[in-house]
Amino acid sequence: MSFGRTPNIYSFSPTPPEKGSFPLDHEGECKRLVKEYLECLKKNQGNNGNCRHVSKAYLKCRMDKGLMTPEEMKNLGFQDENEIKKIDDK
Repeated sequence: MSFGRTPNIYSFSPTPPEKGSFPLDHEGECKRLVKEYLECLKKNQGNNGNCRHVSKAYLKCRMDKGLMTPEEMKNLGFQDENEIKKIDDK
């Protein structure tokens, strides 16, 4: 008796997403950038366009620490390489 389930429910095998699944930053290796990004959002009334340099630095930090698969910044929506230097100079 299937109790309302279709008989082929057992043949379903889930597949992980191609992107979007990555380890959490349990060690807080990029935590400074998270805090800086949130402060930037607050200072700019939630306008994330003014905080792109911080989000780019955060993604670069995650890639450098092995917390996400390395990817070209242009594939993540970033074009200007100079944006990352603003945050690294601090």
